[in-house]
Amino acid sequence: MGLIRGCFYLSNPIRPDLAPLEVSALADSGALHLCIPEHLAIQLSLAELERREVVMADGRRRTVPYVGPVEVRFRNRRCFTGAMVLGNEVLLGAIPMQDMDLVLRSQLQSVDVNPESPHIPVSLAKGLQQG
Repeated sequence: MGLIRGCFYLSNPIRPDLAPLEVSALADSGALHLCIPEHLAIQLSLAELERREVVMADGRRRTVPYVGPVEVRFRNRRCFTGAMVLGNEVLLGAIPMQDMDLVLRSQLQSVDVNPESPHIPVSLAKGLQQG
C-alpha cells in the first residue's frame, strides 16, 4: 500500500481572524495523533500546552511541543484536537480520523468520509456487547 494523502483545512478556533490553512496531509492509521510542522504552528498562532514524549517509527523517543486547540476540516466533517509539533509535513493519525468518521480507501489511494454515514459522522459511545 502506498502513501495516502488528503486535502484538509487547519485553523485555530480561538483566532477566527486567522484564515484556515489548506494542507496536504499524510493519513496514517498506524499513527495516533495530529502532527504538524513548526511553521504551521506559528502561522496558526497555536499555544504550547505542554510537552509530550513521542515514540518515532524507528523506536527513538523525542520530547516535542503539544499545541492547540486545532480545528481540522475535511469535506463535511470537522474535529477539534491538539497537535504535536514534529516533522516537515502534516500527519493525520487515527484519533482525528475516527473523530471525523473518515476511512482510508487503499485501492484509490484516498481519504474519504465513511460511505456508511455520508451526511453525519458516527461515533461509538461504548464498546459492543458480546452475545
